Amino acid sequence: MSGSPSFDSLPSGSLPPGSPQSGSSGPLPSGPPQSASSGPLPSGPLPSGPLPSGPLPSGPLSRRALLRGAAVFSAAAAVPFVADTFAATPAFAAVNQPDIANCAAWGARPPSPSAITVLQNRPNKIIVHHTAFPNSTDYSQAHAFANSRDIQNLHMDNRGWGDSGQHFTNSRGGWLTEGRHGSLYGLLHGQTMVQGAHCVGQNNQAIGIENEGTYLEVQPPQALWNSLVLFCAFTCQQYGIPPTEIYGHKDFNNTECPGLLHDRLPELRSAVAARLG
Repeated sequence: MSGSPSFDSLPSGSLPPGSPQSGSSGPLPSGPPQSASSGPLPSGPLPSGPLPSGPLPSGPLSRRALLRGAAVFSAAAAVPFVADTFAATPAFAAVNQPDIANCAAWGARPPSPSAITVLQNRPNKIIVHHTAFPNSTDYSQAHAFANSRDIQNLHMDNRGWGDSGQHFTNSRGGWLTEGRHGSLYGLLHGQTMVQGAHCVGQNNQAIGIENEGTYLEVQPPQALWNSLVLFCAFTCQQYGIPPTEIYGHKDFNNTECPGLLHDRLPELRSAVAARLG
């Protein structure tokens, strides 16, 4: 898994088998996501080793729901969670936590039991990808959720992986979703990471963010760009990653990914540094 290539080579205009838009999960708001406030985050023991393969609870996308999901996730892994214990994130964080839908919220399939490995180290970089999927003009959250299911189906059914390869996904409408199970828990706590399958040689040390679409000849929508800046700033803050350590997939592997987003990495690093203050 960790040595496998990512999925950034799909031809434009094609979707993986079984990936029609009908996979959405009911009517959902279609505007750009709003950032939740960032208060102190819970600490306490973190899960280690393989994580449970059963479905995770779903719920609203508020900060409270995300933290409640983290508690349930921790309990399912047979690790105590102390709800009133808080930790390491500064009380006056420079970057508010963005709304990130967990795997249960977008209807993820359970991962295979051996797919999820929690590493007891913090990532040292962020790697930006594009999915090489068609550039959809559906900017709704329902489409973002369907896109996340398409990616997971592709990875599990076509690639034979145990779960989505990337840690997080950013839609063309700017909706953020958790990719590989357990990634959001690690991000909120800022001390561990889940091993990914998005970039050969970097899966045990880099957070992978997939951006929906193909950007070899066109730029991404502004909503996607704004969401990418916020996500990278928050991730840098949580894990202590310098903004200079934001890279593109092609910096490490022989690929065109992430297309024109790679040309904008200096701009992205500067924007993230400005958000961090």
